[in-house]
Amino acid sequence: MSIEFKPLADRVIIEPESAEKVTQSGIVLPESSKERPQTGKVLVAGPGKTTDEGKLIPMSVKAGDVVIYAKYGGTELKLQGKEYLIVRESDILAVKN
Repeated sequence: MSIEFKPLADRVIIEPESAEKVTQSGIVLPESSKERPQTGKVLVAGPGKTTDEGKLIPMSVKAGDVVIYAKYGGTELKLQGKEYLIVRESDILAVKN
């Protein structure tokens, strides 16, 4: 999937994993009770943060990384019927090895 936007500074665009629709015991969950996922794949990363002195601090994540991010961090974005999330690099808690 090609994203037509490029995040600025230290932001990334993430495609969240889909929320569980059925519990392990087989109970189907209604849309309203599903928790927002906290893992996803980085689709696009910005160039990094610029310090007050003008030095660029490069991003430590890149496109393709699977990450865990803060539960209520970021801004939701809907493009062509799909949901994405724009978060700051500081809202990313871990990267999958």
